[in-house]
Amino acid sequence: MARLTPLIIALGLTWTTLHAIEPAIASLPDSAEIVSRSVVAEGDLSRLKAVLAKAQRGEPVTLGFIGGSITQGAIATKPANRYVNRVADWWKTTFPHTRFTLVNAGIGATNSLYGSLRAQRDLLSRSPDFVVVDFAVNDKAGPELAESYEGLVRQILKQPQAPAVVLLFMSRNDGINAQEWQEKIGSHYQLPMISYRNAFWPELQSGRVQWSQIGADYIHPNNQGHASTATFITTLLEKGRVSVPVDAASSPVSPTLPSPVLSDAFERTTLLEAADLQPLNNEGWTYMPEKKAWVSSTPGSVIEFKISGTRIFLMDYHINGPMGKVRVQVDKLPPVTRDGWFEKTWGGYRETLTLVQDIPAGPHRVRFELLEEAHPQSTGHEFQILGLGATGLTGSHSTEQAP
Repeated sequence: MARLTPLIIALGLTWTTLHAIEPAIASLPDSAEIVSRSVVAEGDLSRLKAVLAKAQRGEPVTLGFIGGSITQGAIATKPANRYVNRVADWWKTTFPHTRFTLVNAGIGATNSLYGSLRAQRDLLSRSPDFVVVDFAVNDKAGPELAESYEGLVRQILKQPQAPAVVLLFMSRNDGINAQEWQEKIGSHYQLPMISYRNAFWPELQSGRVQWSQIGADYIHPNNQGHASTATFITTLLEKGRVSVPVDAASSPVSPTLPSPVLSDAFERTTLLEAADLQPLNNEGWTYMPEKKAWVSSTPGSVIEFKISGTRIFLMDYHINGPMGKVRVQVDKLPPVTRDGWFEKTWGGYRETLTLVQDIPAGPHRVRFELLEEAHPQSTGHEFQILGLGATGLTGSHSTEQAP
């Protein structure tokens, strides 16, 4: 519950408000058609059957989930109501003599770009056997982040334990999500795919289901939405389970992958969070552990870092507060201006931006200068650098380094 508190505050809710939601949930139509529609594709179930057989033999199994705030748990009234925990409960109930480890790598307000950078640290270092990937509402509804999404999927599939992967496509209340491109990637790798949008959109359009029955706001499922999501996933798992022989032996699955749909660039990523960044030059910036950021409020302050890779990414913080602007420049390439001020009042968020791409492998210098200019509605100049990332080379926090 403590992990959700910052997100709840950001959404302007209280735990009392959240607990008041639960009794108000109306029952959904008892329709097998909704569950049936949730399955976009069963895909190749060989990996899943191998994990199910492992659980059936009583061997330890690690369950992994990576995504945004929905996977993190918003806005379930307690951890047990999250779809992640409900799916884990299915495994524990179905295989009571097996020890399961749950890895919830959901981080609110983040997309597959940051997900691909942090996958090794937050997920793959735990050697998951089963992974659900959920970035359909955090990625843009177009090809912009499809490359990082494919890279994340390839990172997971290439793990030596050959984990089973299920792609989950959640949806906003207007039906918008990134399913079109994510589905193309899932089809290419013959992955099982579950769609919250496919399941509910016909019901919402016809009026048989109201969004308030499954959603707490325009994007986050309520307890019923989380429960339905878990049902969609576990129905697929149950179908795989009944086809696994009782005495199933270990059958190796090759992690060899086909050529990428778009690119394999995001198979090799480096993530340097603020605490890992060592300044080459620092005039007026301070590392603040409580904010996990390099911070300055003095215009004219300059700080420089080094990172290697063929694409460079910036992670910074945005909030409706006394925030300022920085000029960011990689080597002598054209600079980018970043504004830390955010017009919405629901709270702050981390953003990951591509600074440059298609450059020599490096190393590269990244220079930040805090500007005198600020947003007209901002009352200050603070800027928070949360980290840098790169693709194209392994590094101290790369996807290819052993944990």
